[in-house]
Amino acid sequence: MTSPLITVAELADALGTERPPVLLDIRWALGGPPGAEEYAKGHLPGAHYVDLDRELADPPGPAGRHPLPDPERLATALRRAGVTADRPVVAYDAGPALSAARAWWLLRWAGHGDVRVLDGGLAAWTAAGHPLSTETPAPGDGDFKVEPGHLPTVDASGAAELARTGLLLDARAGERYRGETEPIDPRAGHVPGAASAPTTENLAADGRFLPPAALVERFAALHLTDPARTAVYCGSGVTAAHQLLALALAGHEGVALYPGSWSEWSANPDNPVETGK
Repeated sequence: MTSPLITVAELADALGTERPPVLLDIRWALGGPPGAEEYAKGHLPGAHYVDLDRELADPPGPAGRHPLPDPERLATALRRAGVTADRPVVAYDAGPALSAARAWWLLRWAGHGDVRVLDGGLAAWTAAGHPLSTETPAPGDGDFKVEPGHLPTVDASGAAELARTGLLLDARAGERYRGETEPIDPRAGHVPGAASAPTTENLAADGRFLPPAALVERFAALHLTDPARTAVYCGSGVTAAHQLLALALAGHEGVALYPGSWSEWSANPDNPVETGK
């Protein structure tokens, strides 16, 4: 299996080839500065900015804060960025891949066969001495056709079933899982039976992913034995993709995403909520 990650050195080499990868800047932070403004201050040369809120998700609603995008919405954004079916794609964000992983997962879900995330993101790129650009490239002429369904998903009832009979991983911070705080969604707590597995524990201190062997140990400690009976959720389906990337690094393909995540679950008063460890 090709690694879902690419290092700074590997990317620098790839960009010097006759057919370099398409670069997608996916900078986004909940409550943080708009990604477009950060992109305008400096980005990897040739990278296209893709807006997570507007292009990698449908508008907020009953299905959560970041529902999966309408296929045509996603296709339009990817084509504008120059994405084609036969050309590699590399997504990056400010560093820890918490939003770049959303693009990685969506492209794979849509049927793209060669997409990776820059390990360490823009922070690792600049730390290695590579330049940034403030020049916005012309719109691309991509031809990628979005074909949804290449990766598994579950709805609320499917997530509840896996929490009872399989494994449901909650990728949010531990204090949100325990219900000690809830900064944005209607209720605090977690899906009953879910296991706490914060995405921050996938990362080393420098913002890069832990080695695969360490991730294998992490998910073994969470009692993951059957990827086909496992799903992941977070606040709104964004950072859960980071968990899925870490799972892929550990060799666990086939784990499902619960796209609506806690933002959908907690908004339905009929759904039970659990707090504590």
